Amino acid sequence: MKELKFAFRYVRRHALQYLLGIIALYVVDYVNVFVPEFTGDITDGLATSTLNMAGAMEIVWKIILMGAIIALGRFGWRFFLFGAARSIEKEIRQDMFAHLSTLSMRYYNQHKTGDLMAHFTNDLMAVRQLLGMTVISAFDATVMMILVLTKMVQYVDMRLTVVAVIPLMVIFFGDYFYGKAMHKRFRAKQEAFSQLTDQVQETVSGIRVIKAFVQEHKELAAFALTTQRTKDKNLHVVRLQALVMPLLDLIIGLSSLLTLLYGGYLAIHGEISVGQFVAFNSYVGMLVWPMMAVGECMTSISQGMASLGRIVGIFHEKPDITDGAQTDHSIRSLKGEIALNHLTFAYPDQPETTVLKDVSVRIRQGETLAVIGRTGAGKTTLPSLLLRLYDVPDGMITIDGHCIRKIPLATLRESIACVPQDNFLFSDTLQSNIAFGSDDKALASVEHAARLACIHDNIAEFPEQYATIVGERGVTLSGGQKQRSSIARALMKVHGAGAPILILDDALSAVDTDTERNILDNLKTVRSGLTTIIIAHRISTIQDADHILVLDDGVVEEYGSHEELLQRDGLYRSLFEKQQLEKQLREEDPTGQPEGGEHNA
Repeated sequence: MKELKFAFRYVRRHALQYLLGIIALYVVDYVNVFVPEFTGDITDGLATSTLNMAGAMEIVWKIILMGAIIALGRFGWRFFLFGAARSIEKEIRQDMFAHLSTLSMRYYNQHKTGDLMAHFTNDLMAVRQLLGMTVISAFDATVMMILVLTKMVQYVDMRLTVVAVIPLMVIFFGDYFYGKAMHKRFRAKQEAFSQLTDQVQETVSGIRVIKAFVQEHKELAAFALTTQRTKDKNLHVVRLQALVMPLLDLIIGLSSLLTLLYGGYLAIHGEISVGQFVAFNSYVGMLVWPMMAVGECMTSISQGMASLGRIVGIFHEKPDITDGAQTDHSIRSLKGEIALNHLTFAYPDQPETTVLKDVSVRIRQGETLAVIGRTGAGKTTLPSLLLRLYDVPDGMITIDGHCIRKIPLATLRESIACVPQDNFLFSDTLQSNIAFGSDDKALASVEHAARLACIHDNIAEFPEQYATIVGERGVTLSGGQKQRSSIARALMKVHGAGAPILILDDALSAVDTDTERNILDNLKTVRSGLTTIIIAHRISTIQDADHILVLDDGVVEEYGSHEELLQRDGLYRSLFEKQQLEKQLREEDPTGQPEGGEHNA
């Protein structure tokens, strides 16, 4: 079974801990079964007046010694077995996180964040229970049952033991059906929890939009439906437990009743002594835990296996983008000459929609290519393909003459500093966010990059300056501040890691035109020898580029310099004239909002 094989890999690493814990557990169980026998001996000795004070104290001291051994043994098995289970939980969590970091964008497009969070919390907790308490309960119940039954036969009577055990055998037959039903119900419960977690995460992330559109009541109603579904699935599990556990108590009670009736009959007729009868009732009481543990074990095993199956499913996912057999690991660095050769691409989940169609262009080292076009023209797809977030057929993209699929992923991505359209900032300090991806973490270097990105003055006004925590996804910053922080991060990678390629994907859309011009002027000082790709909607952002690629519906509409394209009566000239008219209207209306103006969060 794949789940058990997966779990065994981790259990094997902690085999010594499990062995020591099981030995300690066995010692506890072995010593425990002698306590009723000693109690019976004292009872018989007192009843027949054959036991003096010295003999009684000897037995008492034996019981005290056994109590000390049991206490130490219980500490031992808790220390080793619980410790091993916690260590395995940590290792699986680390391995799962590492594996998720290798998966391609397709996986994240198909799986929600909340569902993945549920795997890291509830599912791992159930697996820890399976490999910790369930192992203890299963071993303890089995060993205790064997030892107690052996003592019941040897010390008391075979007939009485059979009478006491017959009702308990019903439990073993019911456990099979109970385990199957519990497994199914618990898996449904975990999936409901995943949906609940995902909805909470999505709602909190989008709280600005919810408030702006006054949709609090709608979201509350939707959340109420999700919580009701989660409640129903949890009750589905609890109802089964509520039915089974009283049945276990009933069966155990029936066994105790038969023991009292038949054991009392044997004692009255002198076939067993009063001390044996007392000891036997103690042994029956000791069987209660193993019988109860059987039901709890089946519950934990069913729940743990369901969760383990969900976790194993993640590990069975394979990344689409990897270093393959054709990877040339001798390529350790890149210069930045890029060529697109009849590039045609459709996203894997939408193969019928071609995003780029027969795009061919060459960018020499140190040149700047600008890409412009209407919304949905395929501009943002280019950075994803250059970073190999998605793959294209061999030969369609080459860098320094190497097919992109031959370049090691680490080398490729270390060579590209990208400012994505989605300016993601971590819930950390501004210094850490800007230095992210660079080997140089010095504050002076961070400040230099911030000055080039025209964000230093804003940061200097913050009370904590570069130590300011920006909040989740940079929520405390305005759109323009997040963009410029992302630009500074990319420039840090250019300087600190020596990335020869810079990609700006609509990186100046949230800043005003004056700030945009200052940033572009600053970039000229660092772009010497740097291959740059600028994707933008505003012509003012790209007009100084060496080459301009105009895309329309994924097809190359025009290609040339700013002056060459203006001489043609095409899409580029149409966009230019429209933007010039908009600029003129804004200048004539001083109360109008400047294009790209910032609003503080």
